[in-house]
Amino acid sequence: MVFITRRERFNAAHRLFRADFSDEENLNTFGKCSNPNWHGHNYTLYVTVKGLVNPETGFVINLKDLSQLIESQIIEKLDHRNINLEVDFMQGKLASTENIAIGIWDELEAPVGLLGGKLHCVRVCETENNSVEYFGKIF
Repeated sequence: MVFITRRERFNAAHRLFRADFSDEENLNTFGKCSNPNWHGHNYTLYVTVKGLVNPETGFVINLKDLSQLIESQIIEKLDHRNINLEVDFMQGKLASTENIAIGIWDELEAPVGLLGGKLHCVRVCETENNSVEYFGKIF
């Protein structure tokens, strides 16, 4: 089994809040991230695919194809957007980094399979100190 990772970047705004919470409850729960005027991050995304090396190509997956997939399905939807308001796969979800990673996984899992690999991990770095890794549903 070989693991291969593609890194991409995007910039986006979001707000952590629950509409059913008061402003005070949101502030106590989410801190500065509940700012009603939004805030943003320069995110780094790592998509790791696993599989066997194809003896004809020497690849687990063609990184050019993976890059184009991530660009069209993820980056174009997230980059310079408001995650709460503009990103289709985040509608109705709290825009936490955890939920962003899960949403990205859900968008990529099937198409990565069509490219011949198996999605192993989606890692979203929100800051240099905070990141989330998601490995899919494990039951």
